[in-house]
Amino acid sequence: MCQEHTTEPLEPPGTHRAAPPCPCRPADVREAVARAVAERCRATHTHCDTEALADALLVASELTTNAMLHGGGVTGFQVDVSGPGVSLSVSDRSDELPVVVPLADRQERRRPGGHGWPIVCRLSRDVRVSDLPAGGKCITAVVPLS
Repeated sequence: MCQEHTTEPLEPPGTHRAAPPCPCRPADVREAVARAVAERCRATHTHCDTEALADALLVASELTTNAMLHGGGVTGFQVDVSGPGVSLSVSDRSDELPVVVPLADRQERRRPGGHGWPIVCRLSRDVRVSDLPAGGKCITAVVPLS
């Protein structure tokens, strides 16, 4: 998914549902992910892998930051811990697909930034970009927890 993009509709047209207020800052998203993973570990009486959790927190933070910097702001967030991974979905206002930005310009000068999307792709088992019916997109990344 990170090498070539495909888009798919997230919900059928005409679907309406009330969404709870979403965390819109990276710190809020990280807190929501940590809480969801901790609840799952308690409920299943399993050990939480701190390195895997750190990867999930970094992916959540990068998706949120990218939505803020390049997508017109976060319009939705969802975390689902099921099976051996955590699914993180961040929606924004932009229809533009994520891109990998070269780390240097034509004169070989290093430019700041450009690390977020490669980090998401490297740490995630699956990444999908879905078009939203009212415009914008939702990026869903599944990060392994074991």
